[in-house]
Amino acid sequence: MLKITKYSLSLLMLAVSFTGCLKEPVDDGPGPGAGKKTYVYNWPSIADSTYNSLIANFYNASGKYFNENHTGGNTFHYWRNAHGLDVLLDAYLRKNDPQIKARMDELLEGMKARNGNTYINHFYDDMEWMALACIRVYEVTNDAKYKTVAETLWNDIKGGWDDTWGGGIYWNKERKNKNTPSNAPASIIASRIYLLNKNPEDLDWARKIYNWQKNNLVDPVTGLVWDGLDGSGTNKNWKFTYNQGVYIGAAVELYKITGEQVYLNDALRTANNSLTGELTQGNVMKDEGAGDGGLFKGILVRYMMLLITDGGISATDAGKYVSFLKVNAETLWLQATTRPQILFGGKWNAMGSQVDLSTQLSGCMLIEAAAHLKALDLME
Repeated sequence: MLKITKYSLSLLMLAVSFTGCLKEPVDDGPGPGAGKKTYVYNWPSIADSTYNSLIANFYNASGKYFNENHTGGNTFHYWRNAHGLDVLLDAYLRKNDPQIKARMDELLEGMKARNGNTYINHFYDDMEWMALACIRVYEVTNDAKYKTVAETLWNDIKGGWDDTWGGGIYWNKERKNKNTPSNAPASIIASRIYLLNKNPEDLDWARKIYNWQKNNLVDPVTGLVWDGLDGSGTNKNWKFTYNQGVYIGAAVELYKITGEQVYLNDALRTANNSLTGELTQGNVMKDEGAGDGGLFKGILVRYMMLLITDGGISATDAGKYVSFLKVNAETLWLQATTRPQILFGGKWNAMGSQVDLSTQLSGCMLIEAAAHLKALDLME
């Protein structure tokens, strides 16, 4: 027979009291907080779960790259893995874990091997995503090999510019069309490399590319960023979240360097347009499918975050964008996360959509953004 002493009874009461103070409630149904009137989000813990899921379900340890999906598809996609590097850095910034840095180094090697022992690629936009990720890693770790990769890619990317249609960088080396994904990110690269090396030519590139983008692929009234153009005209029908994000990012970077208000005004106009209309469904970013489209929302999240943290915007504007990201993160976590694996599909407000590396990365970007906002005391 168990004998309960005063000492053991005190410990039991203390344990019960401590359990009652835990912020993260215990699930009592099919989803987190089911049946609860409130749910308190432990964003750092949630971000840990999403990172662990990304590695467990998608990382190909022998190939040193991320697989196409978690169900056996091991096709290598260059640009999705570039965003995988970005997401690894998000986790590294949050945790300062040397094992994450080691995995970033592995991925850098694996991507080169899978891409034919080179980082140079047929698609200018794919190389741009990789250059952006490498610049970020270099800025955080000071590991020179990432800067070398970024500069190698940047030198090749600049060769994608010509004066057809007034300028702009082609989408790929077939040189048939020019679009936002190959121009707005290139302007961001130019601005960030300028800050690293202080070469005035890079700032000239940043301005030149940005001005072409603004003059050709942005609605001057609404700030909606169109997708691209070719000899037949401008494609105004494709309205994607990631195009909004990279234009916001290009504007913020030039505002940081020059202090010229026009850039910040441009960023705010496009960001405000991104909160409503055809890009959202009930304050949640729209479903853009799996495959390549699965990555689009995460890119808007990344550069809306840049506007919040680096844009020097008013508290009112920042609060508006934080609230938008908060709604998206809470909705994804409560309504659209497959458990216990912690998988994210293309829909952020409903279960059952297809899961790919692309959709998983977008979800990771959103959750990491929430954890970062929490760390900055900008979000509960």
